[in-house]
Amino acid sequence: MHASGVCTGVTAEAIAIAMARGAVAQAGEGRVAALFDAHHCRLYKLARRLSGSTDEAKDLVQETFLRAARSIASVPEGEGAEEAWLVRVLVNLCRDEWRRRSRWGRASAFAVSVAWSPDPEAALIARTTVWRALQSLRPRRRAAIVMYELEGATIPEIAELLGVSAVTVRWHLSRGRRELAKRIRGS
Repeated sequence: MHASGVCTGVTAEAIAIAMARGAVAQAGEGRVAALFDAHHCRLYKLARRLSGSTDEAKDLVQETFLRAARSIASVPEGEGAEEAWLVRVLVNLCRDEWRRRSRWGRASAFAVSVAWSPDPEAALIARTTVWRALQSLRPRRRAAIVMYELEGATIPEIAELLGVSAVTVRWHLSRGRRELAKRIRGS
């Protein structure tokens, strides 16, 4: 549990909702609860960085656990494998949302933490510019950049979590950085 309470109650309701809907057999209740206890803080932090909105991040994590509850037999055993499965579900949910927004031309609510600046207007402009550039990246590329640059995950960790090779992660990072730089310079 996160000391500041950020993860407290983030998606505990997901387990309750899944059980109420009958999505989890009694035998699976303990497994879903264990998954939640082990991974909800990490998933929330990732969702928060990918979505830029506290409410949207909570919804994404809740939906991730609902999907796990609905197909508990599909979740692999072992902490690393479980986390990788849950992260892939979360990233796919984000990608679906980004596609939906893109299709409808809605502005997205993605954000990147920008270092504090003595000039609040300059910080806002910088944050907005980086968010727009980040928004323009493909979902998997965006996820790789967020996990590597903002969360400090290693390339092998990202590869495992996204279900791709380390070479693919490096390629996404390289291309993503170039695309970000090009878009930021163009702004």
